[in-house]
Amino acid sequence: MTTYTVSQRAYAKIAFHVAKYPHRPVNGVLLGKDVSGNIEFIDAIPLLHHWTSLSPSMEIGLDLARNHALSLDLQVAGYYQATENLDDTALAPVGEKVAETIKRTFPQAVAFVVDGSRLAAGEPALVPYLPQGNSSSWRPAARNEDVQPFSATSHFKLAPPSASTHVLELIRDSKMHQKLGDFDDHLEDVSIDWLRNSDCNGET
Repeated sequence: MTTYTVSQRAYAKIAFHVAKYPHRPVNGVLLGKDVSGNIEFIDAIPLLHHWTSLSPSMEIGLDLARNHALSLDLQVAGYYQATENLDDTALAPVGEKVAETIKRTFPQAVAFVVDGSRLAAGEPALVPYLPQGNSSSWRPAARNEDVQPFSATSHFKLAPPSASTHVLELIRDSKMHQKLGDFDDHLEDVSIDWLRNSDCNGET
């Protein structure tokens, strides 16, 4: 059975993106690799905070993210999204389309939806979705597991397990989310290094 491990750096950038734009839908991708059946998500790249459809900006951002991943000997291996509604954990139709696009080049791709309530509580906030066979339909991984994702015996793990509480502290105490920039931000200010977000890496 495939396992999926989300690094603290990747988790932090997803959380920072959501915290920076709490009243907007945000999305991005995760960079990772397959290590002997364990999918390791090493970093995340925030794409947009102005999106409702598969726009030209999203497609350009995805292409740039893919090229950046290849330069690091990684692949775009996952997708994430959050909405402006805390308890909305449904994968949007556009999210399914992006995830399906990622799956074409990385068959073990996962889509994550951020649960805002769990994020605010310092609990693992990613709700994983997996593709259903050869169809283009994606369903919550919890339906295929007997345990809650990111619990001790789940196939989905945070590394380290304390990442969710540490990242919440970085948001509340250090305001680290204000240092993050996404592709939308870069389009308004080209000096913003949205692919690396180096200013966010030191604490994560």
